[in-house]
Amino acid sequence: MKAWTITEPGGREVLKQKEFPEPSPKSGELLIQVKAAGINRTDTLTRQNTSLSSPYPILGVEVSGVVVANHSSDWTLEVGTRVAGLVNHGGCGEYVTMPANRAIKIPDSLSFEEGAAIPEVFLTAYQTLYLLGELKEKESVLIHAAGSGVGTAAVQLARQLSDATIYATAGKPEKLKMADSLGADVLINYREANFDEVIMEESNGRGADVILDFVGASYWDMNLASCALDARWILIGTLGGATVERVSLGELMKKRIALEGTLLTPRSDDYKAQLTKEFSKEALPLFNDGRLKPVIHSILGFDELPEAHRQMEENENVGKIILSFEY
Repeated sequence: MKAWTITEPGGREVLKQKEFPEPSPKSGELLIQVKAAGINRTDTLTRQNTSLSSPYPILGVEVSGVVVANHSSDWTLEVGTRVAGLVNHGGCGEYVTMPANRAIKIPDSLSFEEGAAIPEVFLTAYQTLYLLGELKEKESVLIHAAGSGVGTAAVQLARQLSDATIYATAGKPEKLKMADSLGADVLINYREANFDEVIMEESNGRGADVILDFVGASYWDMNLASCALDARWILIGTLGGATVERVSLGELMKKRIALEGTLLTPRSDDYKAQLTKEFSKEALPLFNDGRLKPVIHSILGFDELPEAHRQMEENENVGKIILSFEY
């Protein structure tokens, strides 16, 4: 089968198509014929990871496709079933294995490209909002990078599952426009305004109950100022740096803030399976009636992975970048 790997860690020039043996599913796994793959920041970081050594992995952690073999006890995932889900590696290949308990059945109304746009961003958003952030009905949430893949998923989930008050930040008008269309209440261009001042004004000094923070160090002071009493602050990225020079522990204690960091990709298989199960029960049905929708920035052909990485690294995307095996 054809698949994308790297010749060595580095820039986009190290991406290379090679021939690999078709993978063999183990007990409890599915063999998937891949129809589309979602591109994530994890992919670009893996490509640059100098600790990797040859033989290098097939890239890609998110796929949609068709079950061609079922080595699990889940009889509902028969051959021909359309599924999407997270894989540990191998998503950018024509075939991949996936634990059956991580498979998300693609709603009939969605294409394979739309199906591939669900797992990473919606599972991450669901995890951070509900398993960690414990967002409750009618609470308020500050969602940074609201035009990103996870951001657009989080805005939709917070609106549809919690009817929350949603503060959305982004640096481009088109990203704020997207957040607005998905249900955000207060739109903040961080290039034009200090988001903490806007939030405190809009909330009459109360602040936000939950913060989804992709940025990290450079937003530390403003995030701290934006927190309501008993806020849950979930750190899921460090685009603005990972080291904070001045930390006010007293302010964290005074507001009783719970600060938690998380990454989804390194989580255990059991954790991902449980998250998939809960998401499929609570949120997946909302795709059938259009209350939730995958947000896609671009769909590229299988040969265009370097362009997909460029779009991701230059932060062009409003929503997901998808590699289609059928284009």
